[in-house]
Amino acid sequence: MSNISNIVLVHGAWADASSWSKVIPLLAAEGLNVTAVQLPLNSYEADVAAVCRAIELEDGPVVLVGHSYGGSVVTQAGNHAKVAALVYIDGFAPDAGESAGSLFAQFESAPLNPEIRPDAAGFLKLSEAGIFDVFAQDLTTAEKSLLFATQGPISGAALGGVVAEAAWRTKSSWYLVGDQDRAIPRGDQEKMATRMNATVAHADASHVAMLAKPNAVADLICKAAG
Repeated sequence: MSNISNIVLVHGAWADASSWSKVIPLLAAEGLNVTAVQLPLNSYEADVAAVCRAIELEDGPVVLVGHSYGGSVVTQAGNHAKVAALVYIDGFAPDAGESAGSLFAQFESAPLNPEIRPDAAGFLKLSEAGIFDVFAQDLTTAEKSLLFATQGPISGAALGGVVAEAAWRTKSSWYLVGDQDRAIPRGDQEKMATRMNATVAHADASHVAMLAKPNAVADLICKAAG
């Protein structure tokens, strides 16, 4: 039996809640109650609010999980009293005063940069090459095509949303590093995880570890749940 039975999953940019489709059945098979939040991706504040609403509906302690940009969201939303543990999957882990965008600008290499396509309203999408070669290079062609077609454009301002209080400073944290990640390089993930004093696991996966290696992701979440 798990010490924590409620899991709230938060997707990242250029994605939606279906990015957890392979992980949810694995967690449910362990008797866990799983909610995958659908982020609006139109502002950082709106994304944090959407996660907090989901947390409020849970009947007890929560393991809060964030992928990529979702890591920045759970860093703020994780201050909610019901959140008992945080899990980052290839995620941004800003400190107070930082954002996903400010961390991204510091990375040693950012091959995703040339593949980001802004529109007139300031929302960002990824090119086909960005999805196929950088974001999800280890998925099947059919899976990559689906990701490209269904990607959730994100407001550039959302990526610049600044954390007021980093929940990982007071809550237990876990971090899964995708060793083949081309969006957030492995070395930068390891630096963030070290700064957090997180329990670290690795997967031989691209940036979308929850689709490439769902068992590794589910296993780490289960460990965080106790």
